[in-house]
Amino acid sequence: MPDPKISMAVLLSGSGRTLQNFIDLSGAGRLRAEIAGVISSRSDAYGLERARRAGIPARVIDPRGFEDAGAFSRAITSVLSGWEPDLTVMAGFLSLYEIPPPFENRVMNIHPALLPAFGGKGYYGEKVHRAVLEYGCKVSGCTVHFANNRYDHGPIILQKSVRVEQSDDADSLAERVFGAERELYPLAVNLYADGRLRVTGRRVEITGLDAGAG
Repeated sequence: MPDPKISMAVLLSGSGRTLQNFIDLSGAGRLRAEIAGVISSRSDAYGLERARRAGIPARVIDPRGFEDAGAFSRAITSVLSGWEPDLTVMAGFLSLYEIPPPFENRVMNIHPALLPAFGGKGYYGEKVHRAVLEYGCKVSGCTVHFANNRYDHGPIILQKSVRVEQSDDADSLAERVFGAERELYPLAVNLYADGRLRVTGRRVEITGLDAGAG
């Protein structure tokens, strides 16, 4: 008998390409997670349509409808608690979610650069790739980390590098980095599902990982 899948919630704000990757891999038996629900911070996010087509419950929680980040975060926590996910993943979620203690080390994020470089408030999407190019970096990449209550700051789980080509613009670099994200994020979820991640301070210990996987 195959091992059961964990339950996973997804937070997003945009097109939902990462959500679609998870949907496809889960359906193909290559992701050890079933998606319990999707929360979007924007009502016009195409990720909501992707969730609808896949029959996944979806909610809109717009931060503009709350007096502060704390109230916004509590609304997210309330919905997540109803779904009872084992893991929550941020997939292009552009608002700060203040993670309550019961969810500590149970929320992941992916960032389109090699943290701690080019991370923090204001560094997202195309802005990251433009900054990498303007700095003259020879490599970029992506980082999967456990989220905490600061942008792009939690313990790093996996990183994957991507070469920056001389001909790159922000769009071409973004596509190459997203290709790495499509591989790295599901790997991190599967490692979590298999109980192979242990957090000690800022270090994430991974058991049984091939040397070239991360």
